Amino acid sequence: MNLGSTGSNGESYAAEYLQNKGYEIITRNFSSRFGEIDIVCKKDNFIVFVEVKTRGRKALVSGREAVTPGKQKRIIKTALIYLSAKGITNLQPRFDVVEIMITERVTVEHIINAFDGSAFRGFI
Repeated sequence: MNLGSTGSNGESYAAEYLQNKGYEIITRNFSSRFGEIDIVCKKDNFIVFVEVKTRGRKALVSGREAVTPGKQKRIIKTALIYLSAKGITNLQPRFDVVEIMITERVTVEHIINAFDGSAFRGFI
């Protein structure tokens, strides 16, 4: 399985997982000049920006470790563009990470509120 299809498969698993947990998928693969957000969804009073990290057995770092401060900053900037473009003011933004591990079976770990934008105040 090549890297592109692995990531795409992981995003599909993550979207299905989130839907089964009651999340409404709004869009997938929203891009800006700063980067891409894998999944934008809604649940309760939250608009959730989800970074999906898919790993196989030979992965050297976990999915959550791969969401570095630089990656977080790009996601936050892209989320701000999304919120502005869509005029969303009534939902609380949240940043989650979904780790997909593909071995003999697929496992999913959902890290709710994995990071926030407070560390980047003044830099965005």
